[in-house]
Amino acid sequence: MQPTPHTPRIIRLRETESTNRYLHERLADDEVPSDGTIVVSDFQSGGRGQPGNSWESEAGQNLTFSLLYEPRAMPANRSFRISEIAALSVKHTLDRYTAGIAVKWPNDVYWHDRKICGMLIENLLEGSAVGRSIIGIGLNLNQTVFHSDAPNPVSLTQITGQRYDPLEILGLWYGHFCDLRDRLEAGTDGEADVHRAYVHALYRRDGFHPYADADGTFEAVIEAIEPGGHLLLRRSDGRISRYAFKEVRFL
Repeated sequence: MQPTPHTPRIIRLRETESTNRYLHERLADDEVPSDGTIVVSDFQSGGRGQPGNSWESEAGQNLTFSLLYEPRAMPANRSFRISEIAALSVKHTLDRYTAGIAVKWPNDVYWHDRKICGMLIENLLEGSAVGRSIIGIGLNLNQTVFHSDAPNPVSLTQITGQRYDPLEILGLWYGHFCDLRDRLEAGTDGEADVHRAYVHALYRRDGFHPYADADGTFEAVIEAIEPGGHLLLRRSDGRISRYAFKEVRFL
């Protein structure tokens, strides 16, 4: 799948604490252009993942950025679709360079059993709708040594032996994002197409695999992903368990 050409508005920083935080601060000061602004930084001193997580990235080696997205008529209870198009855009970009890319619910991106990309999506509500979304992404490109205690990081250069231009990869990602965004905003059929593509791309989407929740470990198969983002797992005895993020772990 080749993306349609798009040209984002890019703010390039040498270093910042967090590109998501940078956008939040600029929004508070009314200093940021609207939909489509991307802040990309060579280094994030306080890069964040999902709540409780940090993101390790060697200065100048990877792609760390945040996009300001203003969805059209996006009900808050369907905001998980934003996670779907953001993660699928990463997968479609990496599919160009290697096989074995999958989306680990809710929006990490994996190469086989190793994490190559994480993201933090913060939705700003206006009433019952998403007015703005800040999509923060950290994609491991050229880093070859990881020092944190993260159990399974990998970079694209470790997979392929090649090095990559972060801005070139960013341009490809944004093209895929815009195509998926347009499909999502086209109406019910487009939204259904996006969701089917997301489910098809899921890590461990086939067969029974080990998980753990507050009650212990078990094996289950992915039954469905609800519009609000909840994960439905079907256990070997046929019971369906429903989970929000952080309520279940992949083992």
